Formats: sequence, C-alpha cells, structure tokens
Amino acid sequence: MCSEYQILPSYVICKHFSHSVGDLFIFLIVSWVFLVKKGYQDTDTSLQSSIVTKVKGVTFTNTSELGERLWDVVDYVIPPQGENVFFVVTNLIVTPNQRQETCAESESIPDALCYTDSDCPSGEPVVAGNGVRTGRCLRVGNTRRGTCEIFAWCPVETKSRPAKPLLGKAEDFTVYIKNFIRFPKFNFSKTNVLDTKDRDFLKSCHFGPKNPYCPIFRLGSVVSWTGSNFQEIALQGGVIGIQIEWDCDLDKASSECNPHYSFSRLDNKFSENSISSGYNFRFAKYYRDGAGVEFRTLVKAYGIRFDVMVNGKAGKFNIIPTIINIGSGLALLGAGAFFCDLVLIYLIKKSHFYRDKKYEEVRSVMLPPCSLRGPLAGPLDRSPPPGPRNFALVGW
Repeated sequence: MCSEYQILPSYVICKHFSHSVGDLFIFLIVSWVFLVKKGYQDTDTSLQSSIVTKVKGVTFTNTSELGERLWDVVDYVIPPQGENVFFVVTNLIVTPNQRQETCAESESIPDALCYTDSDCPSGEPVVAGNGVRTGRCLRVGNTRRGTCEIFAWCPVETKSRPAKPLLGKAEDFTVYIKNFIRFPKFNFSKTNVLDTKDRDFLKSCHFGPKNPYCPIFRLGSVVSWTGSNFQEIALQGGVIGIQIEWDCDLDKASSECNPHYSFSRLDNKFSENSISSGYNFRFAKYYRDGAGVEFRTLVKAYGIRFDVMVNGKAGKFNIIPTIINIGSGLALLGAGAFFCDLVLIYLIKKSHFYRDKKYEEVRSVMLPPCSLRGPLAGPLDRSPPPGPRNFALVGW
C-alpha cells in the first residue's frame, strides 16, 4: 500500500506545474495581448481616403492609319481627370473614317455568315456584330459562302492586334499618386506627400526605399515590382493593383505614421492564351466633313489599368480596453490549478488519496450531559445520542 509520503511528491510536482502554467499565461498576456496586439489601445478602422493621380510623359509614333503623331497625357490616359482607377493606353487597333452606311459584316462574326439572302433577315441585328442586316448576302467571287450586308459604321473593324505595343515607351512615363487619409475617431489626418516648401521637390524625386514620401512612380518600375514584364503586359493589356497601407500608432509622434506600399498583378497573368486574358475596350472620336456628314475614328485600346487601393487602422491608448484585457488575463490564471485538480482527482490510479486530501468529511459529535445546575440551567436532554449525519465537503 502506498503511503502518503510516497504519493505526496506527485502532488507537489503538479502544484509546481500549476504555478508554471500561471507564469506562462502571464507571459503570454503581456507579450501577445499588450506588446503584439496592443490590447491597451482603442482602434479605428473606418479610414477615410481620397486619391488624386496624374500621369506625365510623351511619345512619338508613325503608323499608316494615323501617320506621324505625338502622344501626350490627354491622348493615352483615361479618364483624364485622375482618380483611384486610371488606364494608360499601350497598344491600339485604329479604324479611321467610319461612316454610317452599308457594307459587309466581318467574316470573324459567326452569326454574319450566310449562303442565301434568306440567311440575312432584314432589320435583324447581327449577334456580337457591328450592325443591322439589310436582307442581302454578299459573296466575293464564286464562293458559296458570304457575309450578310449590314447598316453600320463602315468599314467595320477587321485588323488584328499589332505584334508589338504601339506605345511601348510608356514604361518611362511617371504617375503622381497623392493620398489624403483621415481617422475620424481620433481626428487625425495625413498625406503621403512630404510636407515641404520646396517647389522643385516633386519635379526631381522618385519613389524608393529612401523616399517613401515622394509619390512619383515610374510605370515600368511599378509593373516590375509585381514580377511582370512591361512590354509583355503592354501588348494585350492587364490590371495592376497599388496598395497603400496606413498602420498608425497614435501613442507615438505623427511622423511615425507612414504609408507602406505593395504592388500586385490582378488579372490572370498565367493564362496568356486564355480568351479572357488582357484588358481592352473601344472608344471613338467624332468629326464632321465639309458637307456636315458625321464620321469617326474607332480605336480599340489595349493598356494597363491601375487600381489604387487604400486601407489601414489607427490605435491610441484607452483605459477601457486595458482593463478588459487585464481582467480577462487574470481570469485565465486559475486554469492551471483547475487542470491540475482534474488530473489528480479523475485521471490517475491513486485518485482516491487526492480526493480525500481535497475534501474533508465532517461528522456531528454527541455532547456530554451538562452538569450545570442553577437558574440558567435548562432541562437535561435524555434523548439517545444522535447517529451519523450528513457530512459536508470543505475545500482543502
């Protein structure tokens, strides 16, 4: 039979473990909740932000459709006023001098193929095409198959995408990204532009690790930071994300609240042969000739869309979250002793020994006959001695 002195060291070890667990909880509370998560601070994640963008750069092209042409920011940036989303044209398919008249639909449109005039019902639009059918099937030479005649802006777009980006030198263009932010809970505002009176600062600086408050970015560098090649993405277009992160500890000086930038490719860059790869859209520029007849130049523009996204949070000391986190931590300190008691009472073979030490059984005791005589003495209780009564459990 195991004596008390043989089993007691296990209890002492477990009690020592209980204290160690308590110390561990204290360390975790201080290091994780207060130092890492800053549980003593009140936070504000309702960031208010505004973005202003301006692109600068010029390039020169010479094509059969447009001739010699100088491209500036008005020509290749859409929209021109500058927002948190802007598009830079890098490649083009140009169809000049389109007029509203009848012509043959493009052979690349499946719904436009025909063999007889009955295949081209008059007044019906061509699905995914360029105009409305006139009722005629136009064939070239002696071929059996032709295309439906349509009323549309003619001639329709038929040319394929150029093999090289027309505005490949756009990688040397620069974009100015100005960001205003405000945390309304703390009435704190800041911008990502250096607060200086030097008017030449923005004309000569470029963003870099040593110039985080210079918001002038070279487009080629932005694309390279995403792991992509500018000339490849300029050929058929793509989408680039520019992320500005503000993580501000307002218990420190405002100069410690700095923007952090990250850059990523948002479109499906790994599926270059996919039908959904790239980014493009069409727009037109309208004119009138000497007779007052309207005509236009249709442009299918390939290019890079830049999405500027801003998020962040701010924190500042507040007594309420501090008290809540301290109280929660203190409540966890009893977990070590509770776990130790569960092991000793229910999980080991000699659990009855620890249960006897943990709980004490108390029985009622019969009092001897009272020998007191006098005016204060009451009647002698001659009832039989009481038997064992219910016992109470008292914490050890």
